[in-house]
Amino acid sequence: MRRLLLISNSTNHGQGYLDHVLAEIDGFLGPVRRLVFVPFALKDREAYGAKVRARLADIGVEVTTLTADEAGKRAVQEAESFFTGGGNTFRLLKILQDSGLLPLLRERALAGVPYMGSSAGTNIATPTIRTTNDMPIVQPASFEAMGLVPFQINPHFLDADPASTHMGETREQRLKEFHEENETSVVGLREGAWIRVEGDLATLGGGRGARIFRRGQEAEERGTGASLGDLL
Repeated sequence: MRRLLLISNSTNHGQGYLDHVLAEIDGFLGPVRRLVFVPFALKDREAYGAKVRARLADIGVEVTTLTADEAGKRAVQEAESFFTGGGNTFRLLKILQDSGLLPLLRERALAGVPYMGSSAGTNIATPTIRTTNDMPIVQPASFEAMGLVPFQINPHFLDADPASTHMGETREQRLKEFHEENETSVVGLREGAWIRVEGDLATLGGGRGARIFRRGQEAEERGTGASLGDLL
């Protein structure tokens, strides 16, 4: 039974790292107190791992930072839980592909090992990274990700500001462009929100809700506590 916690962002305005979701992480992991952190979305992996290790120590979770080598493959096979941090989604996916870690991580997550992602780590839990907000600073072999859920997610989703003088496309317009070429539904996950998946149940958590985008349909608003089971 897949167990996923897919978080939009790791830091809310005016709060510290993971403050807004730490209690949810604690409850999601339950008795599991050992975790493998996937750091590849940022350049300085050692510092990133140290940051996560220090933060999750506050809830009694022991963190090991994943490496992109044979030792990393063994660590994935032995892991009790995973957390993939945010950063650049293209870099994250490329390193996971090039190292051969991506299919191993997918296999373990689908087998029921708890998987948590934030931002880029949430993007790679979806079928592809085509709805990321990131700049393609590197070129992965493909945009195909893990497909732990059958829908796309757009983390950090921003509602249009009617008072803005910015003339570029809104996030909603970008997602409509996605649906000009693709069928897959998209969850626009606002900052402060997350999706928790337990088997065939998916629930929207956090404080700000989400917008659901489907090809050829008007966007739909869903609030905290709403089911996303119809998208599974």
